[in-house]
Amino acid sequence: MKQAPLNAAIAGLLALGLSAAVSAGPVEQPKGSEKCYGIAKAGKNDCGTAKHACAAEAKTDNDPTEWKYVAKGTCEQAGGKTKK
Repeated sequence: MKQAPLNAAIAGLLALGLSAAVSAGPVEQPKGSEKCYGIAKAGKNDCGTAKHACAAEAKTDNDPTEWKYVAKGTCEQAGGKTKK
């Protein structure tokens, strides 16, 4: 019976790790939106790039390879580009 608390603790840690991995995954593209490169603030990008795998991992503001979803037709008005 001494194994039960240890097994429960391990199971809890695994569940916590899996939930964190799921929450950091890619953001689904909203209807009526487009990718806008170069406007994402650090930690506010919507998906991975060649530099990292997930959303919210941008290290600097306005990196030209990082992007966010914006309403179609508003990217260039925000100072971004619709292509890398």
